[in-house]
Amino acid sequence: MQEKAYLKSRLDHYGVSVPAVRAVAREAAKRRPPLEREELLALVEALWAGTVYERRRVAVELLELCGDRLQPADAGLVERLLRESETWALVDELAAMVVGPLVERHPELGVVLDRWAGDPDFWIRRSALLALLVPLRKGGGDFSRFARYAETMLGEKEFFIRKAIGWVLRDTARKRPDLVYAWLLPRAARASGVTLTEAVKPLSPVQRAAVLAARHP
Repeated sequence: MQEKAYLKSRLDHYGVSVPAVRAVAREAAKRRPPLEREELLALVEALWAGTVYERRRVAVELLELCGDRLQPADAGLVERLLRESETWALVDELAAMVVGPLVERHPELGVVLDRWAGDPDFWIRRSALLALLVPLRKGGGDFSRFARYAETMLGEKEFFIRKAIGWVLRDTARKRPDLVYAWLLPRAARASGVTLTEAVKPLSPVQRAAVLAARHP
């Protein structure tokens, strides 16, 4: 199936559209009385069981929609889901839209991201980066933490890591181009083409030219 190949997924795909999947999740999230935390986690576990992509996608959507019910102890569950996802389509939403808000509400979970940034599983390392994405995109967030992670991963050959670094830099630069430029310029020679292609998009023409020239001094 074309979708299975596009998502680089080994799961079973029924071909249900993303809007239809999201509609199912919204209906469950709107239930009255609202899902309690224990009910939410049980439903997520039930949906995640098996090998059907769309069921797992509903589980991810539910965690996003009902994320305010999650507690720090639930970071372990989300980590397991990330390890079992094996496709960017599940990993990216879990990281950015579930883990990110959870860490914002509970900053003590920063130590979990620190551990993830050095994990052997590249999907977990990618998740450490993308968990910081949304606040940075809005002009806030913890750029110093992202920079620390990106510094250690900058030389990696894994495409999904290179792309994630560029993605976060690009979205950060839309609000704070000077911040990204100052960080990226001295590292341009070490960054991959995939990273730079994304990162320089919001920079000024002068900044962009300087970064690209620094890649091949």
